[in-house]
Amino acid sequence: MKCTLRKWRIQDAADLSKALSNKAVQDKLRDGIPFPYSVSDAEEYITAMLESDPNETFAFAITVNDCAVGSIGAFRGSNIHHQTAELGYYLAEEYWNQGIVTDAVRQLTDYLFTHTDLLRLFATPFSDNFGSCRVLEKAGFQWEGTMRRHAVKNGVVRDMKLYAIVR
Repeated sequence: MKCTLRKWRIQDAADLSKALSNKAVQDKLRDGIPFPYSVSDAEEYITAMLESDPNETFAFAITVNDCAVGSIGAFRGSNIHHQTAELGYYLAEEYWNQGIVTDAVRQLTDYLFTHTDLLRLFATPFSDNFGSCRVLEKAGFQWEGTMRRHAVKNGVVRDMKLYAIVR
């Protein structure tokens, strides 16, 4: 394994702050994350993840040598989508292109399909985020289509790709 997934610890806040205070990382994520990302922001996020319903939110630190280098989570849908979860992740830039996120996605997928009633996991990276698309493909997710003009990020209308894996 290239990484280990574990529950967040409040002591991870400084590492999380550093990873998310990078514009290259934030440009690949949804809006709503403060920039720069302070240790206080990180502490709030970690606390929220630790206090969340463990049957609805599956949030883990991606670690290398027990140091938090990224985040991965799955968030259960509701109503008719209660057995589906959306996957999200990011990694500190200095760890990109080492197979770490692919390993993390595989680990989380295995965990969720073994320990929950989830039937489907999906992710929606920006269509030009080739690294993230490749991660999902290598982890066994299938491309289901392109959602055209689906988001606006940094004032630019963006397409997003839909990837999914089913139990």
